[in-house]
Amino acid sequence: MLEVRDLEAAYGRGNAVVRKVSLALVPGEMACVMGHNGAGKTTLLRALFGLLRDRSGSVLVGGTEVSGLSPLERVRAGMAYSPSGRAVLPGLTVAENLDTAADVLSLSGQERARRRKLALDLFPILGDRQQQRAGSLSGGEQRMLSIGMVIMQQPRLMLLDEPSLGLSPLMVQNMYDAIAQLRGQSDVTVLVVEQTMELSVIGADSLYIMRMGALGKYDRPAATASMQDLWQLL
Repeated sequence: MLEVRDLEAAYGRGNAVVRKVSLALVPGEMACVMGHNGAGKTTLLRALFGLLRDRSGSVLVGGTEVSGLSPLERVRAGMAYSPSGRAVLPGLTVAENLDTAADVLSLSGQERARRRKLALDLFPILGDRQQQRAGSLSGGEQRMLSIGMVIMQQPRLMLLDEPSLGLSPLMVQNMYDAIAQLRGQSDVTVLVVEQTMELSVIGADSLYIMRMGALGKYDRPAATASMQDLWQLL
């Protein structure tokens, strides 16, 4: 589903922040990228989504080259991106945020309603707050809404940047449970970035470690990794 070959990206004319990154994810796979602050994790996701121009390399989604496409074109090619923090439109209601995320696609009213139901079924608390302004939601609720907006685009590939940031352990568990449920209902591929997080909570199939812009795959099953093991690699 996702194939990245020797990707390099940088801000302006500075040194490369993402250095010769390659990875491949199959349909339905969930992969996690871990690393300290400044390792290049967010820059990697921004480059994959077209928010940062890559210097070299290629990105393929479902066998189709998307390098050089705009973020909007990548959404239409089956990608969706949820940045870190509270990535919502605070002045709009929950329902309006969900609709805005779907506006970039040509959806029938029936299909839009189906996707909204899916998002609200995964995050029931949002269903009770559809007419509430997003800026008045708690941090965890805003994070759920951000992922709900991604679901409205029904991507083949989801890019999630630190969805656990600033959330309570219970809220984090609920969020990853919802992502697992979504994966069980569709063949969506997920690439999630976390700084540190128990892998048993994330439920990732594979694990990558990022250091100083370089990416390496953990050479054992992700489920066998402990945080003690990972701290020695980060």
